[in-house]
Amino acid sequence: MTDPNLTGFRALLELRDELKDIVTIQIVAFPQEGMYSYKGGDKLVEKALDMGADCVGAIPHFEFARELGEKSVHKSVELAVKYDKMIDVHCDETDDPQSRFLELLATLAYFEGIGEKTTASHTCAFGSYDNAYAFKLMKILLLSKINFIACPTENIYLQGRFDTYPKRRGLTRVKEILDAGLNICFAQDSIQDPWYPAGNGNLMNVLDNGIHAAQIMSFEEMDNALDLISVNGAKTLMVTDEYGIDVGKPANFITLNAKTPFEAVVNRVNVADSVRNGKFLFRRAPEIIETDVSFLA
Repeated sequence: MTDPNLTGFRALLELRDELKDIVTIQIVAFPQEGMYSYKGGDKLVEKALDMGADCVGAIPHFEFARELGEKSVHKSVELAVKYDKMIDVHCDETDDPQSRFLELLATLAYFEGIGEKTTASHTCAFGSYDNAYAFKLMKILLLSKINFIACPTENIYLQGRFDTYPKRRGLTRVKEILDAGLNICFAQDSIQDPWYPAGNGNLMNVLDNGIHAAQIMSFEEMDNALDLISVNGAKTLMVTDEYGIDVGKPANFITLNAKTPFEAVVNRVNVADSVRNGKFLFRRAPEIIETDVSFLA
């Protein structure tokens, strides 16, 4: 959102319409360099919302000063209320334990009653907070009912770079967020770009990394792990009315070649089929493995 002509954003608007029968695209009016790091940045974000963006973005920890970071959080909530949009803030994506914009975002969302429309992405600093502050923070998080997105592959790769040893994992408190009953999902926000060159959009790979790094691998947790890249994500994107297998809902789904969720997670299975509006977008041919057991004769 630093281009005054919003060239990239206009292209995304066209793609959203062009590909609507294949994929649902939600566009975030996101100021990559910070809403107040350049003149008129907040005005560009608002212009994008007026033109049809689905979501207000912000990156408060990236602003030049803490006060400007706080200002950007206030502005994102103000715009979300004004235009009736969702919020997705890249929030505290840093190892700095003094980066505490999550608290402000949750508080403002609570006051406005828009917690279920509000998402705090990354929140890596949450993993670096001392427990006294983290436990205190949980109170407003629970009251606000905001959503969380963790990006395990990116967070593991990017964070902890200023550490020698011990070196932090860089991930938010996934297990604690889950145990508290808050909504959190896994995602990948980089596809072969400078932030994460190995990104390919394979959420089963993201899930595999996430459950290891977050240490959520009990049998019960693994039975429910697929929720982190399915049910919980649908709630975050506010598409639950269309989500799930039920009469009258769109026939949009994927299939996994496994008998149980546990088996799918353990075997890191690929997507076998993808169906959109009752039509196959693709079908994966069964894998053929040739063996030679003649040496047993």
